[in-house]
Amino acid sequence: MIQRPLLQLFTRTSLVVQIFIGLVAGILLALLLPQAVPHVGLLGELFIAALKAVAPVLVFLLVISAIASHQQGQPTHIRPVLVLYLVGTLCAAIVAVIASSLWPTTLPLAEAATGANPPGGIGEVLKTLLFNITSNPISALLEANYIGILAWAIGLGLAIRQGSDSTRAAFSDLARGVTLIVKVVIHFAPFGVFGLVATTLVDTGLQALLGYAQLLLVLIGCMLFVALVVNPVIVWWKIRRNPYPLVFLCLRESGVTAFFTRSSAANVPVNLQICERLGLHEDTYSISIPLGATINMAGAAVTISVLTLAAVHTLGISVDLPTALLLCVVSAVSACGASGVAGGSLLLIPLACSLFGIPNEVAMQVVAIGFVIGILQDAAETAVNSSTDVLFTAAACLAAERKQA
Repeated sequence: MIQRPLLQLFTRTSLVVQIFIGLVAGILLALLLPQAVPHVGLLGELFIAALKAVAPVLVFLLVISAIASHQQGQPTHIRPVLVLYLVGTLCAAIVAVIASSLWPTTLPLAEAATGANPPGGIGEVLKTLLFNITSNPISALLEANYIGILAWAIGLGLAIRQGSDSTRAAFSDLARGVTLIVKVVIHFAPFGVFGLVATTLVDTGLQALLGYAQLLLVLIGCMLFVALVVNPVIVWWKIRRNPYPLVFLCLRESGVTAFFTRSSAANVPVNLQICERLGLHEDTYSISIPLGATINMAGAAVTISVLTLAAVHTLGISVDLPTALLLCVVSAVSACGASGVAGGSLLLIPLACSLFGIPNEVAMQVVAIGFVIGILQDAAETAVNSSTDVLFTAAACLAAERKQA
């Protein structure tokens, strides 16, 4: 008898409130009963695994269905969204370079290494993107390669438009079926956040972050400035009305889950659900959201710029205006090639460091420091990246509606 009222209370409470409760419960468990954390940590791992498992299939079927069912002459708003993605990422890099110049940070560089191989240049980043487009469709789905998934889904969608009505209806039903599965997975977000927070606090703690307090302040300060000042200005320019209700909605509903999953790719199902609730154009968000998880990386641009300039200041290298502007462009382009997984932007730091002649051995030490502070840096970065995907998609759709009115 007691269980039913509790279940009703749980189902009637908003998802954001449930996630907040899970967050507080995870912190309390980590502080009061750390020995119990290994048992609940499985909840976080299962939640992220479920999101990563369902997201590629959802995107694949949703894009095929949207394109196959698209009526000739019906408008889409992909081009404005792409422009917003590029402008937002470049502005974020500029903010990071200015902030790093105003508050220069130095790093305690010591010999450190990671087992990863960073890209050797912009050409290699672009080459990787091109090969991702031509990836085998099965491999693209297995590896969550969203560029490849989109390429195949668009191609199949265009082909199926020439097919029978029953074929198009079948893909539409499949897309709706996977969407229902996604809704079930997202309902477990509070339990996932509970396990993730508890595990993170016990495994990493906060002591390791104290030595990098100034670096974290610059990094997270830049990301907050981008999320609360730069993005609202861009959105206002697009929709010509108060952008903050939309900005706060995106941060609350997308940024919170992205902060804890630390993966733009894993947050794709969450963003698609938000776009559906906002009543946005399905032909637009079914493509712009997974594409944004790959190329809309304002937070990554901030990370690359700030950590690169921290290495520059540590080594006493002078930075002139042309080089600073070049760093902004390189950071923005490199960020577009960052993978949508935790720590994906860190391996692009050696590429930016090469602009200043910093050897790869030193640059990889900076990458190692990035992994140390990743508990906060990567979480904040992903929150900015993922929430901006929804924000700019919504801004483009609302702007189109304003013009039609």
